[in-house]
Amino acid sequence: MENGAQSFAQDEIIFRSKYAPVQVPEDQTLPEFVLSNAEPYLDKVAFVDALTGKGYNYGEVTRDVKRFAKALRSLGMRKGHVVVVVLPNIAEYAIIALGIMAAGGVFSGANPNGLSSEIKKQVEAADAKLIVTDGSTYDKVKDLGLPVIIQGEDRVEGTIHWDELLEAADRANTGIIDEKVLQTDLCALPFSSGTTGLSKGVMLTHRNLVANLCSSLFSVGPELIGQVTILGLIPFFHIYGLTGICCATIRNKGKVVVMRRYELRAYVSALITHQITFAPIVPPIILELVKNPIVDEFDLSKLKLRSVMTAAAPLAPEILTEFEKKFPGVEVQEAYGMTEHSCITLTHGDPNKGHGIAKRNSVGFILPNLEVKFIDPETGRSLPKDSPGEICVRSQCVMKGYYKNEYETALTIDKEGWLHTGDIGYIDDDGDVFLVDRIKELIKYKGFQVAPAELEAILLSHHSVEDAAVVGLPNKEAGEIPAACVVISSKAKESEEDIMNYVASNVATYKRIRILQFVDIIPKSTSGKIMRRLVKENMVKNL
Repeated sequence: MENGAQSFAQDEIIFRSKYAPVQVPEDQTLPEFVLSNAEPYLDKVAFVDALTGKGYNYGEVTRDVKRFAKALRSLGMRKGHVVVVVLPNIAEYAIIALGIMAAGGVFSGANPNGLSSEIKKQVEAADAKLIVTDGSTYDKVKDLGLPVIIQGEDRVEGTIHWDELLEAADRANTGIIDEKVLQTDLCALPFSSGTTGLSKGVMLTHRNLVANLCSSLFSVGPELIGQVTILGLIPFFHIYGLTGICCATIRNKGKVVVMRRYELRAYVSALITHQITFAPIVPPIILELVKNPIVDEFDLSKLKLRSVMTAAAPLAPEILTEFEKKFPGVEVQEAYGMTEHSCITLTHGDPNKGHGIAKRNSVGFILPNLEVKFIDPETGRSLPKDSPGEICVRSQCVMKGYYKNEYETALTIDKEGWLHTGDIGYIDDDGDVFLVDRIKELIKYKGFQVAPAELEAILLSHHSVEDAAVVGLPNKEAGEIPAACVVISSKAKESEEDIMNYVASNVATYKRIRILQFVDIIPKSTSGKIMRRLVKENMVKNL
């Protein structure tokens, strides 16, 4: 197909991939798909902890996914039951997630650094039946009234220990109900703020994730199978960490070097020591690699790094230029994806196969099997090339919907199956897509989603706050920072710092308000909507 191939259906301008469609297997679950063809690689390391060196080869991963699936069924888990996993990045994470899916369960990853109240919200919203965590996070989930499996060295009274559970499952042969898992069954329920603010469960099927991997890995040839070493730093509870890193790497029989927390010296050391060839990261890390003198302590000529992929937040063009100077020969790919579309939506390919790299500052080209259109947000009319509009995508990767939320689902997926992303972008003559702005109001702080609606609700719960608006202000290090304008009661004694501390005591660290200004009035439209652009402009003036 020609670049940015487009068709006109009933005056609709639809763009498709310039590359041939790829086949998606009809009958495989996600665990079956990613672990297929593992036999020649059984002794090859699949996951290794960057710090401790603890690892699992493909034989052990395949074995333990089956063991954990069997163990879950022996505990009485049934198809469709949700298991919330509250763990940092560990070598066993993918085994746990794939084991849940292989048993017919639904994996829902939660941020272990979240507050217990935030984890509780997710557990309740997901109708979870079971929790998997570790000893250090147990206190956050102990009062939720659900059985808890503890992973790691710690033994906690009243919980089920991971190793003992697997050993018990090995001995249990009878009486376990084995339900056939279909590709159309749900396998994951990540929580996303979507296009409209508050966190919702995104229903993803095995088919969604298998189709996404088929499209996003279309450019990986046989010569790369078993050859790629990828850095697993992006949180695995995030769809990008689970699908884009763990599942994609297992599918291609590469190795994931697992990092549970970011610290620059440890990060650069891991890149060199483990001979990482591919590192998916977020823009704040690129900024540190460019600017922090710690990097100069290392001999960068020892790097085997071929490419980094940045997603989750826009990358400043000047930072990109500085990175390329400091790390010559390391290719920077910007990608675009969203949880509601199973992960990666637009990306880059292998130029050796004619799957050229998209232009600088582009978020990539349209992947095979995907349809994309750009619509005028006011009229809904589809737009031609080089015309910025809301990005809409249609494919087998589009989520089934938001869990128990038909209203939000209908706002996001239209009757023709188009997923409305809430992002503004355009496509050029070569089929490369550029992101312009977000319609949606989400703040992207260091790649994490922060919903203004959630912070506004907390602000308004303070007895001295009369009105509030939260916006994202640009920040070189974080991408954006949450900032608030607050109308305070005339009798209030609190300072701006007091109100910021109040919010901080109710949210995870990344959601904290970094700048707060007292104002007389919050500008609103006639329909009562906060005029965020005006709020932003006023805040910047007063900084």
